[in-house]
Amino acid sequence: MDIKIEHKNKIRKKHIPYILGGVFVLLVIAWAAFGNNVPTLKVDPRMFTISTVETNTFNDYVRITGQVRPVTTIQLSPLERGRVEEIIAEEGSTVATGDVVVRLSNSNLTMQILDSEASLAEKENLLRNTMVSMEQQKLDLQQTRLQLDLDLERKERTYLQNKRLYDEKLISNETYLQSKEDYEYTIKRYDLVRERQTQDSIYRSIQILNMEESLESMRRNMKMIRERVANLDVKAPVSGQLGSLDVVLGQTISEGSRMGEINDLSDFKIESSLDEHYIDRVIAGLEGTFERQNQEYGVLLSKVYPDVKGGQFKVDFRFTGERPENIRTGQSYYINLQLGQSSEGILIPRGSFYQKTGGSWIFVVTPDGSRAYKRKINISRQNPQYYEVTEGLEPGERVITSSYDNFGDNELLIFTRNINYE
Repeated sequence: MDIKIEHKNKIRKKHIPYILGGVFVLLVIAWAAFGNNVPTLKVDPRMFTISTVETNTFNDYVRITGQVRPVTTIQLSPLERGRVEEIIAEEGSTVATGDVVVRLSNSNLTMQILDSEASLAEKENLLRNTMVSMEQQKLDLQQTRLQLDLDLERKERTYLQNKRLYDEKLISNETYLQSKEDYEYTIKRYDLVRERQTQDSIYRSIQILNMEESLESMRRNMKMIRERVANLDVKAPVSGQLGSLDVVLGQTISEGSRMGEINDLSDFKIESSLDEHYIDRVIAGLEGTFERQNQEYGVLLSKVYPDVKGGQFKVDFRFTGERPENIRTGQSYYINLQLGQSSEGILIPRGSFYQKTGGSWIFVVTPDGSRAYKRKINISRQNPQYYEVTEGLEPGERVITSSYDNFGDNELLIFTRNINYE
């Protein structure tokens, strides 16, 4: 029994190296099969662009396209509703303040004028008739007063004569009393007529004043209606160029609606749009330049609009010095807008890869030029030529900067042929 046990132990020790070697091979195969399971794609390196990471001066600017616009654009609108009868000025023509651009018509206003004229004439006739009547009443009262003056004088004389006769006992008491009563009655009538004259004079003055005020109000109303008719001639509010005119003959235009616009050509500005990527860095006061006919001109960012539409926001520039010759509305200028100071940094050329990655990762080519793998990076700034990389790349490394649309979700690219960097 002891001999058999020793024989089995010798056989086991003899095969241990082979067993360990087999286990190692199995581990290597398992690692190759499961530990390196990375999405891979074979590609031809001639079909994309490979660029070299470098250290250089980064000029912090952005290149944008701007269009020349008038410094002020004024909307052309009618003050009255009307039908387009005549178009006097054409688009692009130069107009002066007060020039008629479009002539409208409004039958309702014409009828209002006729009605107002008829009412005014009626009121004027009524005033004249009233004044004639009052004048006649005034003359009648004057005549009555003259008659009373005469009557009073006679009554007074009779009364005084009868009083003396009565005192001398030459007439009866009844005759004396009648003359006295007639005299006193005539005095009361005289006072009454005089008071009536006074009251009638005051009344006539007030009535005439009221009628004259009513007439004046009607005249003002008539004037306003005629001014409204004059407003049917749509006139240029300022001197400038008629930029657009959106009306046709026979069209009915509402009061205050937009008919067109007039461009104030006393000065110009440049309108442009920037990607919302720059919204936190673009503020009023930034300087820019552009070239025109081999001459450089300066501009200043004067206004940043708050709204973002379609991933872009609008800005306005004004000229800081000379204007280009023969400047025209609608011309395009390519402006270099300076966002900050130049500095040294790690740079890669701009490319279409940014559309896919947003600058968060990039394919880095291995030193032997046989493959490229995905690596996380951080891009801080960009200009029309370069991206500035702050993390993930070193100078001298090579990266793929063309479009990644054909790479799918693969993280490792195997080149069908090695790249020769020489």
